Amino acid sequence: MDGDSALASVRTAHAGDRQFVTALARGLDILHAFRPGESHLTNREIAARTLLPRPTVSRLTHTLTVLGYLVHDPAAEQYRLGAGVLALGYVTLANMGIRQVARPYLQEIADLTRAACALGDHHNLDMIYVENCRGKDAPFTLGLDVGSRIPLPNTAMGRAYIAGLDGVERAALFKQLAKHHGKDWPRLLKQLEMSLAAFARDGFVVSAAEWMPEINAIGVPIILQESGTVMALNCGGAASLLSPDMMRKKIGPKLVAAARQIEIALRHK
Repeated sequence: MDGDSALASVRTAHAGDRQFVTALARGLDILHAFRPGESHLTNREIAARTLLPRPTVSRLTHTLTVLGYLVHDPAAEQYRLGAGVLALGYVTLANMGIRQVARPYLQEIADLTRAACALGDHHNLDMIYVENCRGKDAPFTLGLDVGSRIPLPNTAMGRAYIAGLDGVERAALFKQLAKHHGKDWPRLLKQLEMSLAAFARDGFVVSAAEWMPEINAIGVPIILQESGTVMALNCGGAASLLSPDMMRKKIGPKLVAAARQIEIALRHK
């Protein structure tokens, strides 16, 4: 299954939940279909990505256009995200005090490693960047920024988030991931189990060229005590700069220390 079908997986997982409003979920899936760097999508393209029937997509895009979350180009029969989405995103980020607390720690490690450090939050089967810092002399970064999505199972940030969950939450997430990844799940599960064992030993997780070739990354969870929310920090960059040995011996301890300091700072805000 591809990345976009993760949306259908989440909807299906809640099919028996009488409190779950499927129409609302479908509308939000329409907005989620847009990717960074894409300005416009047709109803046909949205239907393919959300696995929704085209008549349903047409009604939803019309409704979202009326509400200001989409803008319609009649000549091209395409849609783009509207100011309503931007307003929601701005309010969300503005209210996330953890971004301001985390940024100095992220920037310090990014400059030290000549790589990039980010803070991520979980959404469906992805992690979303909510803060990102690039090192001053970083020769190469992935170009990810606030709002970028990365997968859970094979990225350091995703694995760190999973490591921070309790057993019940992790089992529920694994059930969704198994359905989404199908035949590939046994391989991914084995990698995750190895990461969880490493986390229990070291306090951090590593992804070495497992998500993208020549990119290594390391991650740690952040657990917000008052709400129990789990987020994650990562540091990633060119494998030539971030060797597995360097990540484990030098970067890992610094990232763990930063996570603990952020947690303590937030408890006193």
